[in-house]
Amino acid sequence: MDKFEEHLENNILPWLGRTSKVLDYFIADYFEERGLKLTKVQVICLFRLKRFNGVTQNNLADITNRDKASLTRLLTTMEKKNLVARIPCKTDKRINEIHITKNGEEVLKRVFPILKEVMKEVQKGISSSEIKTVINVLKKVNKNINSEQFVAPLTNS
Repeated sequence: MDKFEEHLENNILPWLGRTSKVLDYFIADYFEERGLKLTKVQVICLFRLKRFNGVTQNNLADITNRDKASLTRLLTTMEKKNLVARIPCKTDKRINEIHITKNGEEVLKRVFPILKEVMKEVQKGISSSEIKTVINVLKKVNKNINSEQFVAPLTNS
């Protein structure tokens, strides 16, 4: 291993990238094994729509931190799965409001307990103090890159 590879191995940035990618696959596989063909991004979108149902497509792009083109593709996929519906705005037909469907709400009800299982599996063998440390470190990373301007909060707090 050369010095640069060693530097990467001992730096947080590549570990964040690797972990994020592996986690995406892990979550998708976990859902599929339980009869839900969903990606992490689709789940995030459903959670956001549960909270902000009827939001315009442009605002949903901001809330989910997606560019408009990728959100359009995501919504098309989710519409085909009957998870969301694009409904023209009553005051301006050029604008779509995005609504979670009844099927989307039912899927979301199934997602939550599975996510709890995922969290338990991911955190297996990690003490509560280590989890707190990781969360604090990730909060510092977020602060360092000023991510508040890029990332919608997970909760109201």
